[in-house]
Amino acid sequence: MEHTPRWTDTHYMRLAWLLIGLCAVGRVFYAQGFLLVPDETNYWQWARHLDWSYHDQAPMIAWTIYLTTWLLGHTEAAVRLPSIIAMTVASVYLVLMARRWFNARIAWHAALVSQAILLFNVGALLATSDGLQAAAWAAAAYHTARAFESDRWPQWIFGGVWFGFGMLSKYTMVLFLPCVLAYALLSRIHRKRMAGPKPYIACAVGLIMFAPVILWNAAHDWNSVRHVAHIGGAGQGLAVHFNFFGDYVASQAALLTPLVFILICGAWIRVMAGRYPQQEWIFPYLFYTSFPVIAGFAVLSLHTRIYGNWPGAGYATATLLATALWCLPRSKEKPDSPAGGSPRKIWWWSLGSAYLLTGAVLLHVLLSVFPIPPHLDRAAQETVGWDRLGRQVARIQEGMPRPDDTFLFGLRYQIASELAFYVPGQPYTVSINRWSRPNVYDYWWQDSDLIGRDAVGVLRDDQSRERLMTVFEQVQAPEAFTVYHAGAPVNTHYIYRCYGFKGGLRWIPPHARDVRAVSP
Repeated sequence: MEHTPRWTDTHYMRLAWLLIGLCAVGRVFYAQGFLLVPDETNYWQWARHLDWSYHDQAPMIAWTIYLTTWLLGHTEAAVRLPSIIAMTVASVYLVLMARRWFNARIAWHAALVSQAILLFNVGALLATSDGLQAAAWAAAAYHTARAFESDRWPQWIFGGVWFGFGMLSKYTMVLFLPCVLAYALLSRIHRKRMAGPKPYIACAVGLIMFAPVILWNAAHDWNSVRHVAHIGGAGQGLAVHFNFFGDYVASQAALLTPLVFILICGAWIRVMAGRYPQQEWIFPYLFYTSFPVIAGFAVLSLHTRIYGNWPGAGYATATLLATALWCLPRSKEKPDSPAGGSPRKIWWWSLGSAYLLTGAVLLHVLLSVFPIPPHLDRAAQETVGWDRLGRQVARIQEGMPRPDDTFLFGLRYQIASELAFYVPGQPYTVSINRWSRPNVYDYWWQDSDLIGRDAVGVLRDDQSRERLMTVFEQVQAPEAFTVYHAGAPVNTHYIYRCYGFKGGLRWIPPHARDVRAVSP
């Protein structure tokens, strides 16, 4: 009897598109359910000060937030919309890759895993550069793979454009170039592509798109380069140790969920061991556009601390590789047989654990369903009470002798940005960086703009009165403002009334050898 497939390719693809679409719509509603975290309000501040680039990061996040808030207003959902769209684009491209080089069932599983992983959901819900870069990485990987396959101009150019978009989103997109080059040079069937002009012109297109960032840095003492070098460990002295390596591996396992992370590592090992269909070049391509990124940051973690999201874009192609290797039927199985083999059982358990963990985290952000101590509940610490704090600061500002000539400040850009978004009227705020580190606020305010003005400041401690006296004529004892959540104290902020600003906004380097020690 002829075997009749239970699901056709059309069924699988419809399911994939339906899942991605429903998740995108769901995120739009979910994004309205909790307050912006400090980094999100910081990027929103960038959007209010449009520039060709910024001290900390490339400009695309600011440009896209400017567009969505201009269209939809200054709300949490509007600020987060670029990330929601970007991760939807990334998911679409993963499905397209899976459908083209594997089959429709793998495309359906690629859609499943792309919506399950915590890392991708965080990138899709928080207004950061990670979602934008993920979209660029997935799209550039797709078009570059098609360019290797067909050597057609449009695919090379699309690949270059998406590479440029990624560079304008996050500097780590530059790693896409050596990844693709490594694949090309080691590929017997595609090495010849590097002998022609097309890949180099595509690269040039991306670099031309990135030119505004280069010109901005050239005009500002290469401050972004200095900042990236600092967080990458430059100036710490040459040292190799394991102080941060365990944290790095643990963060990757947590963000991917442990079982999915293990399957991805297993997929890399299988490719390195040659345990994949040798005639299928797409497997090493996916390996080279994923493994070097995560491995490179693992090596860097032997020198300095690496944040868990830094290698995130590489997991776009890594998850597709794992999906294909763990879900493709073995030689003795029928292509559309039920998932009953041991590898597939492992895959389903991994996928289920990813949805369970991600769902639990997302539910806790909204409802605080787990009894986590306040000092360990990062979601509550970063999302709760900013609106209440903003209203209290506005009341204190109104009670100042000169409320219309009183500015609001923090000693950290995070607090200054939260005040800007959640104080009624969304005023322009100041970050006094003298004792912290240089940041974008140094480009927006000069001492001369504020000399003689009064201020209301929000700090994390109540022991900074003497320090503030170096930049103000008079500072009153602080007023404590405690944020409660679910009946427990989460954060305590201290609100200072300050009079007669004397100057001193700029960061003072701790020593002349600090790589950041150049004034913008």
